[in-house]
Amino acid sequence: MFSIKKSKHNPIIKPDPAHEWESFATFNGCPINVRGTTTILYRASSAPKKFESTNFSLSTIGKAVRTVSGKWTTKGQLIFPVESWERYGCEDPRVSYINGTYYVFYTALSLFPFRGDGIKVAVALSKDLKTIQERHLVTPFNAKAMSLFPEKIGGKYTVIFALHTDDGQLAKISLAQFEKIEDMWNETKWNEWYKHPDDWSIQIPRGDNEQVEIGAPPIRTPHGWLLVYSHIKNYFSDNKIFGIGAVLLDAKNPKKVIAQTKTPFIVPETEYEKKGTVPNITFPSGAILEDDKLEVFYGGADTVCASAEMSYSALVASMTFSKGEVVPAAIKSYRKAHTFARVGDEPLLTPDKNHPWESRAVLNPAAIEIEGTAHILYRAMSDDNTSTIGHATSQNLKTLKKRDPEPIYTPRAPFEEKRIPGGNSGCEDARVTLIDDRIYMTYTAYNGVEPPAIALTSIKQKDFVAGIWEWSSPILISKNGIDDKDGALFPDKINDKYALIHRVNHAVCIDYSSTLEFKNRDQFKDKVILAPRPGMWDSRKVGIAMPPFISEYGWIMLYHGIGDDGAYRVGAALLNISDTEEVISRTAYPLFEAETEFEKKGEVNNVVFPCGAVVREDTLYIYYGGADSVVGVATIKMRNILESLGVE
Repeated sequence: MFSIKKSKHNPIIKPDPAHEWESFATFNGCPINVRGTTTILYRASSAPKKFESTNFSLSTIGKAVRTVSGKWTTKGQLIFPVESWERYGCEDPRVSYINGTYYVFYTALSLFPFRGDGIKVAVALSKDLKTIQERHLVTPFNAKAMSLFPEKIGGKYTVIFALHTDDGQLAKISLAQFEKIEDMWNETKWNEWYKHPDDWSIQIPRGDNEQVEIGAPPIRTPHGWLLVYSHIKNYFSDNKIFGIGAVLLDAKNPKKVIAQTKTPFIVPETEYEKKGTVPNITFPSGAILEDDKLEVFYGGADTVCASAEMSYSALVASMTFSKGEVVPAAIKSYRKAHTFARVGDEPLLTPDKNHPWESRAVLNPAAIEIEGTAHILYRAMSDDNTSTIGHATSQNLKTLKKRDPEPIYTPRAPFEEKRIPGGNSGCEDARVTLIDDRIYMTYTAYNGVEPPAIALTSIKQKDFVAGIWEWSSPILISKNGIDDKDGALFPDKINDKYALIHRVNHAVCIDYSSTLEFKNRDQFKDKVILAPRPGMWDSRKVGIAMPPFISEYGWIMLYHGIGDDGAYRVGAALLNISDTEEVISRTAYPLFEAETEFEKKGEVNNVVFPCGAVVREDTLYIYYGGADSVVGVATIKMRNILESLGVE
């Protein structure tokens, strides 16, 4: 539904060996606009030095400003240890502006080795973010990540923070309110608050082993307070997944959650997010909202600062609204426009018990339009689990004109003929590509014993249209002994070579051949261009849908992703293949997922799996398998796919 555009300057701030105080790490930056200039405060760590019989890296708070070019220039240290309660470091600033003063909250470390009772919140006050006028210890108990709401709520100054982050339990996201600003560092007021902390908790839904922590200071929006937060899966394990999520809080009662993102929308993918002082971390620390552009700032691998942009409207449209909350009409409209709409309430194709070859299931169809007729080549399964390819046509793209009584393609080679009685075998999940005057069909060949492989056959276009099914002898075009599925040919050559996009194990790869015989297949490099994103909707496995199609902005590739819940959903990616073989953008949330009964229940539950598409009058029609049992059709406007991919 929307994509994340990471800054071309990432990492925007990185360690500088020329400055000892920030030579080891520079991360978790919080931005704020200061007289027309974006200033960012960030945690800076010195190189480890011998200290009290161990290596110790001191954290202080640095400052940088964004130049006209979009790059960042460091302006030195702003906050460093002065008081005893911050002797061992000042970490992770959050800055807010209210009543002419900047309030910089940060984590103050008073004990070493670090432990919970020495990790508390402090605040520094500044009129210009150049000098600090005063600083105070705020909480008398373990807490982190405090932020001041930039306006009073119910006539009171309000802060949000994470309570008990370092004592072996899941932290609580909490609020506190004060009549006077100086009450924020009044120990008596906090001790009174601490008598009933649960009264102030915000119940952000999460799993049993999931941690949520404050990310960016709250932002006032037309829909409420936007809180970008850290979502940590597997918190009590060595396999933590640090992602970034968001919630909307009620404008008048921020204890109340209005809506929440379903899964994180940013997780570690790039090298600067995966490799560093603490690998595999994307930790949000600030955000700026200007018109509809939301820019999120985060730390990468506890080493560098990075930023990413997205559409605020699209982000909110992707959220799940709490029970009883009214979804605004504009949000409903945006959702409807930027997700696939099913054509009709029933499947386009269902199994035919009168035809043994397609009596069990029909699914995962390829599609191609020729002279105004869409040809749908679907996988058909018999009761003995043999897969063949059936054929149907449509002229209006929504209903069938003709359905062939016999399969148009059946297993013919040892690599696809059944080896185990009753076991799965055959020709699965076809994709078709027109190259010159021939239609090339790739499909998954499986004999039940050897790993599934990609096979290729072809037919003259005129024979295909005439229903003369004289296919060429199939050949394998993927490596021997490798689990390889979901293959398709690009319709155009890439750098004068034929390009095969396919799924090796769990990721989408690309390989090339000078000829369509693919005699070099055992030398394929299987270069990964799209991988699963841990913690997101496509966390386990990704594979292409239909062959990519070209646009003026690059190649558009629809793909299926499998999440931790085992469900198959559909997203999109925009690719630059000719130059850099890179993903330009990728939807953070799916464009299509199982909702109807025939998609949720079948041979495999909760599956939508397209293998073919037709574009007509700016509308994309996809043909898909529902629950591995039936065939459906759904549509979306091409311009809305491009919007979801961040193309303006």
